[in-house]
Parts: sequence; C-alpha cells; structure tokens
Amino acid sequence: MTAAGVFRRCAAAIRQADGLLLTAGAGMGVDSGLPDFRGTQGFWRTYPALARARIGFESIASPAAFEANARLAWGFYGHRLTLYRRTEPHQGFAILKSIGEAMPNGVFVFTSNVDGQFGKAEFPADRVCEIHGSIHHLQCMQSCTDEIWPADAFEPEIDTDQCLLRSALPACPRCGGLARPNVLMFGDWGWIESRQQSQYAALHAWLRRAARPVVVEIGAGTAIPSVRHFSEAARGMLIRINPTEPRVAKGRGYSLRTGALEGIRRLRDALQENQP
Repeated sequence: MTAAGVFRRCAAAIRQADGLLLTAGAGMGVDSGLPDFRGTQGFWRTYPALARARIGFESIASPAAFEANARLAWGFYGHRLTLYRRTEPHQGFAILKSIGEAMPNGVFVFTSNVDGQFGKAEFPADRVCEIHGSIHHLQCMQSCTDEIWPADAFEPEIDTDQCLLRSALPACPRCGGLARPNVLMFGDWGWIESRQQSQYAALHAWLRRAARPVVVEIGAGTAIPSVRHFSEAARGMLIRINPTEPRVAKGRGYSLRTGALEGIRRLRDALQENQP
C-alpha cells in the first residue's frame, strides 16, 4: 500500500471513532524545538557542563542528584523549566485538538512528557494525564507534606556554562526545606503521585464513556516504553507516528514513519479529502 493509502486508512479510522485518545512521548515536542535527549551524546550536547563531569541523564534526573548537589540538580531542571515556559507548541497540537473536539467524546491525552505543552496548547486540564508528573509543579524534597503546588512563583536564574542555579533554591512552604519538581525521576521513592492519580481516574472514566476510540500515538520510543504499552493495551485502532520506531503489530493498527508535525498535517489532509 502507498503512503497516501495508509493515511487514507488512518483517516477512515478517525472518522469512525467517537473519541480521540492521544498518547505522546518526547518526540511530540521535537518540532517545537525541544530536545528529546535521545542517547547520551545528544543529552550532553544540550548540557556541556554535565558532559565535562560525565554525568548522564539518569544520574542528574534523580533524587540522589538533589541530595548530592541541589544547585546542580536545579541547574538542570531550572533550565528545562525555563525552556518549556518559553516554548510555543507547534501547529500539530492545535490540529489534533480540533480533530478530537469534533468527536462525540472529545479528546483525552496520555503523555510521559513533563513539559506542560498540552496545557499551553489549551487542552483542558481535566483531559490530560501526565504519567510522569509535571515540571510546572513542586513538592517537598523530604515529603513533610503531601501537598503539590504550582511552580509559577519560581523564576530560576541559571549559570548555563556550569549548569548551576544562581538564584535562591525553591523552598517547601511548610517546613522551609528544599523543594523539588513533582516529576517521577529515576530511582524515585519520594514522588508524590496524588495529582497523577487524580488524572488517571479522569482518564479511565473517559475510557468507559468512549465506545469506539481511536488511538493516535506520537513520538513514543521503546527505551522507556510506558506510552507504547498503554497505547497497545487501549481499546481502539492504533495509529503510531514515529520516525524511527513506527512498527505496529499486524492487525492492530497503522505505522507512520514520520515526525510528529508532518504526520499530523498529513492526517489532517487525508481527513479533508472528499469533504465538503
């Protein structure tokens, strides 16, 4: 089958669906200019100070990093927080939102991304499940409280050459101790997951209502396969958009070997064919 034929089949599956389950990994943000940290060398190109110290992604993205050197850990996370605040979601977010909103049960997002880009693209907060948490929220490093609060008041100043936080460390409003991002890190036993669990409950309530959902998965890799596993287990035809790992089991759905924005645009174009 030609590529155009596959997109037409995908469009037909979308037209027959009563809800859009949008599942997304790091590849969703690449066309917005966000790094996906694919491989150690790619990560170190973004953070040369960590390259010089031979600190990998799994080491810095951990509670142990905050315990060892909070200013270095917040240099990394503070840089990411600032980057995500400045980044505008690419056009594909709006296209998918429009496609989903035209369905009887609308759209629900399941994402491993902590960048908050779906919220910035005006997806309703009660229709987004962030399975690894959100960098835009904070919690106490020592878990003195189960409270999770927005990071809006935290304006990190970063020495990018050294990957160090220059401004004041964020503090827990209850105990005054160190605050950390409310994201699930590597080797993390202190993550407060109540916000994510509330999102999960809303997701499963939506799945019970959607009798014929279509699953559109974008930019989810196999290195951390939580999004792919969820997509494959979900009810409904799976459309997997991925430039390097698009394979879908025979009979389960469609593989689109393309980047996020290109794939989304081509889905839109296929949906508009033969439409009045």
